[in-house]
Parts: sequence; structure tokens; C-alpha cells
Amino acid sequence: MAFGSGAYVLWGAFPAFFGLLAFAGAAEVLAHRILWTLVVMLTVLVVAGKLGRLRGIAPRTWLLVAGASLAIAINWGVYVYGVGTDQVVQCALGYFINPLVSVLLGVVLFRERLVRAQVIALVLATVAVVVITVDYGKPPYIALILACSFATYGLVKKVVPLDPLRSLTAEGIVAAPFALGYVIFLAVTGAGTFGDGVGHTVLLMACGPITTVPLLLFGAAAQRLPLVTMGILQYLTPALQMAWGVAVLHEDMPASRWIGFALIWVALVVFTSDSVRRVRRARRTSNVTSVTPQRAS
Repeated sequence: MAFGSGAYVLWGAFPAFFGLLAFAGAAEVLAHRILWTLVVMLTVLVVAGKLGRLRGIAPRTWLLVAGASLAIAINWGVYVYGVGTDQVVQCALGYFINPLVSVLLGVVLFRERLVRAQVIALVLATVAVVVITVDYGKPPYIALILACSFATYGLVKKVVPLDPLRSLTAEGIVAAPFALGYVIFLAVTGAGTFGDGVGHTVLLMACGPITTVPLLLFGAAAQRLPLVTMGILQYLTPALQMAWGVAVLHEDMPASRWIGFALIWVALVVFTSDSVRRVRRARRTSNVTSVTPQRAS
């Protein structure tokens, strides 16, 4: 619980950190985030004595890793842009609806069957997005891209046959040439901010550990906690982000927008309650079937 709560609370505090990087463009922050995260992950693998295991990754696995790397790069870049343009509430909306988008992808791609509660949750979420679209005067593109990109990332990660450490490092290796090329381009053209004072340099380098620490905490928690518990804890992140957007940045929240968020929260209550019931039912069934009567000797 400490590992899981720590991971989601740190993710929830990301707007506070990435708000400090307003001096740099979203693309530059993304490039440095990729590079310094890779540096941290390579260091972790060296310390753990697992660096050599990267050589054993199959070509097909590298293709899957490339897909995951693209999805998370889009997610990171759009998130940094959202925070940098004071649209944190919309970023929070993206992570609120992310679990429902994951369910929808399962239906579309894997022909998974929806239970009644999931249908209700998806209908409520759709209505909420329509309400928020009317409120904004346009679709909440940041929220939708964040939800879809992270759901896609999770989908690919399910089929990547790598442990979390190797997987995240491999994703960084795939993206690093593009990130490094962009950083060099910015340096050559004089448009970069890396090196413009100690403060700017340290903040950009800090993107690495800031990104890696919650991921490592999440990995430790995922190995020890039931999926249902992790599913409930995940709402800490968008709740904290929304609180930051409303209470600290004073983003506009008219009544219509509150109605949209309320519909999302109702959908999540329906969705999560159903997930908890089904997991408990499956456990009871498993416990009953695992008990076999002893034969008399």
C-alpha cells in the first residue's frame, strides 16, 4: 500500500514539477524526459546486474517495444503541453476516463464482452464527454489523447514479454536517438534552454528520476497488491491533479463542467464497484473448488 500510494501521489504531484518547466517547450521537455529517464534506467540495470539481459530481446519484441515507446511519448508530450498551458484539469479528466477507454479497446480489439455495469459506465462517460465538449466549445482533445495513448500503452505492455525494468529501458533506447537528435538541433540553432543557467539544467535533468521513481514504486506495488486495489488507488492521481488545477491554478470550472466530471465519477463508481464484486466472486469460487474432500483411509 505504501509503494502503491507513493507512486500515485507522486504522479498526482506532477503538475507542481512540470509547471516549473514552463521556460522550455513541451517538445524539449519530452526529449530530456526520455533521455534522462533512460540514463536512470540504465544505471538501475547496471546496479542490479541485469544490463546484459537487454541483448536477448527478440526482434518481434523490439517492434512491440517501439509501439509502446511511441504511445508513452505521445502521452508524456501532451501531458507536458497541458500542464505548461494551464490545462491541468483537462489532463486530470484524461486519467479519469483512461480505465473506461481501456475497456473499450478490449471490446474493439479483442472482442471482449461487456457486462451491464461496464455498458452503463461507458454510456455515462460518453455523455460526460459530450457535456464537457459543449462546455469547452470543442472536444477535450488533451484529455482524449491522454486517455487513448495511455490505454494503448497499457495494451501493448500486456503483450510485451519483458519485465518492467527491461521494458522501460528498451522503450528509452528506441526513443533516445530521436530525443537526442532534437536536443542537438535545439543546441545548434540556439533555441534550447539546457545549459541556460544551473536551475534550468538541473530541472531538465531531474525529469529522469522524477519519472523513474514512481514507476519503480508502481512495479513494486503491482507485484504485491491485488489488481482491484491498484485499480482503486489509481484514482488518487487524477484527483490530486484536478485539485491542483482548481485550487492552485484557479482554472475555470463552470457548473456545466462540474456536471461532466460528476458523470465521469458516477461512471467510475459503477465500473469499480462491479470490478470489486466480480473479483470477490471469482475468489470465492476459486476457494470452494480448491477444497477437495479427504478420502477415508
